[in-house]
Amino acid sequence: MPDTVASTIALPELDAAQQRVLGSLLEKEVTVPASCPMSVNAVRTACNQASSREPVVEYDEALVHRVLRELKELGLVAVTWADSGRRTLKYVQTLDVRLGLAADERALLTALVLRGPQAPGALRSRTERLHPFADRAEAEACLRRMADRGEAPPLVRELPKRPREQDRRWVHLLGPAPEEAGAAGTVGEPGDDDREWVLRDGEAARTDRVRAVFEAVATPYAARFSDELGGLPFERWVLDRVVAEVGPGRPVVEVGCGPGHVTAHLAAAGLDAEGLDLSSAMVAEARARHPDLTFTVGDLRTLMRPAGADGWGAVLAWYSLIYLAPSELAAAVAALVRPVAAGGLVVLALHAGSRVRTADSWFDRPVELEVALHEPAEVVAAAEAAGLVDVEWFRRSAVVTRGETSERLYVLGRRPVSPPLG
Repeated sequence: MPDTVASTIALPELDAAQQRVLGSLLEKEVTVPASCPMSVNAVRTACNQASSREPVVEYDEALVHRVLRELKELGLVAVTWADSGRRTLKYVQTLDVRLGLAADERALLTALVLRGPQAPGALRSRTERLHPFADRAEAEACLRRMADRGEAPPLVRELPKRPREQDRRWVHLLGPAPEEAGAAGTVGEPGDDDREWVLRDGEAARTDRVRAVFEAVATPYAARFSDELGGLPFERWVLDRVVAEVGPGRPVVEVGCGPGHVTAHLAAAGLDAEGLDLSSAMVAEARARHPDLTFTVGDLRTLMRPAGADGWGAVLAWYSLIYLAPSELAAAVAALVRPVAAGGLVVLALHAGSRVRTADSWFDRPVELEVALHEPAEVVAAAEAAGLVDVEWFRRSAVVTRGETSERLYVLGRRPVSPPLG
C-alpha cells in the first residue's frame, strides 16, 4: 500500500525538461537497475534516446546537470557518490517515495511522463518492462485509482474523447503536457505511434475493414505479389528452414495466405501445405493460381488442428498480424500455437517498428488501410508467453529497390516436445 503521509503531499509542477529527466530516472531504475544511480552523462543518454520518448530531444550535459540540481532542490532527486573508481556524482529519483507510488502507478506515470497522453491499451503495451498488466482493463482501473486518491491530489486525468477514438487518453498532472502529443494530421487521425488506434471502434469493425480492403484489391494484389519470392532471398531462406525442420508428410498451414504464393513454395518443396485467409476474394485468387492446393476462408484466431493429425507441423503467419494492435499480439500468437503439434514450428513475419501507417488508396482503389509495426521485443514476448521455446528473431533492412519503406521482422519458435520441468 502507498504511504498515506507521502501520498498527501502536493504534486510538483515540472517543466518539460524536468519531466524528461525524472521520467528517464524512473524508467532506468526498473529496466536497467544495474545502471542506477546514474551519472549526468548516463541521464543525458537516457533522455535523448530515440525509442519510448515523445518528443525525441537532444539535451546537452549542461542542461541535464542544471535540471538535476533543480530536481534535487525540489526533493525529487538524491545525490550519491560512485562506490569505486573516480569520485563521480550520481543521481537517483525519489518521486515514488515522496508520492507513495505503488508499482503499477509508477509504471503508468513513467510512460505518461515520457510519451505524453495515451489510451489505456497503449499504456498497457508500453509498460510491459515496467509492470505487467494482465489486460487493458487492469491498466484502466489503475488509472482511475490514480485519478481518485481521496484527500491526496490526483496523479492523472482523463482527456475528452476525440472523434473516431475508441478510448479516451489519459495525461499526467506533474506539469504541463501537450494534450495532442503524438497526434498527426487532422483531429481524429492516429498519432504515428498510437498503434492501439486500429481498435478505435472495436475488434469486429477492424476485422471488417481488413476484409473489405482485400476484397477490393485481391486481383491487382495477386498480380503484383504472386512472384515476389524470386526477389526475396532472405524470405526464401526462412521458408527453406521450415521445409528442412518440418520434413515431408507433416501438414503445415499459412494463415493470411493472400494469393497463395508462400503456401505454394512450401508445397513445391514437398510439404503438405494449405492456406487460410480472411478474404474470400483472396482465397479465390489463390485457388485459381494453385488449383492443386487447399485454400479456405477463415480467421487465424480460430485456427483448428488439421484433420487426421495431432497438430500442425508448422503454422506461418506471413504478414497477417500487421493489422493487430500491440494489446492483441499475445492472444493472437497463443491462438496460433494451440493447434501446433509438439515440436512444431510457428513462424511470424511482420513489419518492424513502433508506428501505425494508414492509406486511403491502394492499387487505385479507395480503402481504409491501417498497418501496425511491431518491435521485436513485443513479438518475442508474445511468442514466449504462448509457450514457444528456442525463439529466434531476425530484422532485415528495407529493400529500397522494391519500394519497401519499413524494416522486416521474422520470429521463429518451437512448441516444446514435453512440458518443461519445475
